[in-house]
Amino acid sequence: ENPAQIGRGYVAITILDVNDNAPEFAMEYETTVCENAQPGQVIQKISAIDKDDPPNGHQFYFSLTPEAANNHNFTLQDNKGK
Repeated sequence: ENPAQIGRGYVAITILDVNDNAPEFAMEYETTVCENAQPGQVIQKISAIDKDDPPNGHQFYFSLTPEAANNHNFTLQDNKGK
């Protein structure tokens, strides 16, 4: 090695988190409601996944459309991941 040909320096590298994957349902759901369903009966449980990191750190929120939210025949309950 020739000391005259050696150089040193500092390089700053910034790594950006890119959201490559949108959240999606954990599976494909097909829901059927029977005409004799009782008030308060659970019709469907749904969950979502996000393939981006962190694997266990995502919190999902579901909501009804404004039209459905005004219809008291259906409600949405958060089971806190249970």
